[in-house]
Amino acid sequence: MDLLSILQDLVTDYTLRTVSLGAAVLGFVSGILGSFAVLRKQSLLGDAISHAALPGIALAFLLTGSKAPLTLILGAAIAGWIGTLFIISIINNTPIKEDTALGLVLSVFFGFGLVLLTFIQKLPNASQAGLDKFLFGQAATLMERDVVTMTVLGSISLFFVLLFWKEFKLLCFNADFGDSQGFRMSLLNILLTSLIVIAIVIGLQTVGVVLMSAMVVAPAAAARQWTDRMGFMVFLAGVFGAIAGVTGAIISSITPRLPTGPTIVIVISGIVLFSLLFAPNRGLIWSWVRKRRNNRRLQVDAVLGDLYILATQHGNIEHGHSITVLRTMSMGHGGTDGSLKELELQQLARRIDSDKWTLTSKGYAKAENMIINDRDDE
Repeated sequence: MDLLSILQDLVTDYTLRTVSLGAAVLGFVSGILGSFAVLRKQSLLGDAISHAALPGIALAFLLTGSKAPLTLILGAAIAGWIGTLFIISIINNTPIKEDTALGLVLSVFFGFGLVLLTFIQKLPNASQAGLDKFLFGQAATLMERDVVTMTVLGSISLFFVLLFWKEFKLLCFNADFGDSQGFRMSLLNILLTSLIVIAIVIGLQTVGVVLMSAMVVAPAAAARQWTDRMGFMVFLAGVFGAIAGVTGAIISSITPRLPTGPTIVIVISGIVLFSLLFAPNRGLIWSWVRKRRNNRRLQVDAVLGDLYILATQHGNIEHGHSITVLRTMSMGHGGTDGSLKELELQQLARRIDSDKWTLTSKGYAKAENMIINDRDDE
């Protein structure tokens, strides 16, 4: 299938269009709100909230008998919010650390949810069918009304992000200073976490409880590699999430029996891997290149310094120095032969014969300035 056919299907095919829009909304909202969790070093928070939402889905069905997405999402949101309050309460009132509190709430709520799902499955007048899609996700069941619900809830969350942008920045980087300025940082913490709850519950039907945490953490982790500006990072995380959502939906649609939710997670994981390797600010490849370049420059400077020392000892710039002597002097830093060739290209040193090298006047002046600057730094 060519690109033109795919773009045409995005417009004309109801299922692909609906799933792609829903995945894009999910990726954009979760990417933006997940950025705050990553910046606050609370990456496990998304995992805890998504698992805590499961009993809310089951209880919403038991209490109402309805499988309407809005009803189940509301139950998931309430359970996720209660789980969040439990986490905050445990951290503030017990000696238990944050990561332990997240793990406790995650396991207890998720276990309770599985018990409820098992109970529902055994009821004579009810079936679990329709609820298990929230466990592993079933994006193909999305309908236009589901996308509208996701869009409305996501838009409300993003509105509050814009409204409290400065306060949330303060919460991420210096909550103690915010307290000293009269801001209710504890309330802001609850508000921000509640918005993350909303971002998570709107994605449960698409990628499920098990994989939703990846949609919260991965876009922000990828965006962080490309910039040091918070505003651009948050926006970029939303864009990465939306791209992963649409791309995953398309790949799933053109590949038989390939589930959409896991495909979206694989795509965003690929974006994270690419960012970790190739981002100019923090990418491993560019870091390796810079490190190699810096090591090479240090080797060249060291050989230049060795030539300068030999020249001053002989009192004659034109005096040739054996490459064997230079290799002996450079045993601590190595790279003598390559460094001499680099110095020759820069016209800082020249070869007298096959075995001897000497500084040019330009090289002597540069080496002298380098030595003087090193002494000043000391």
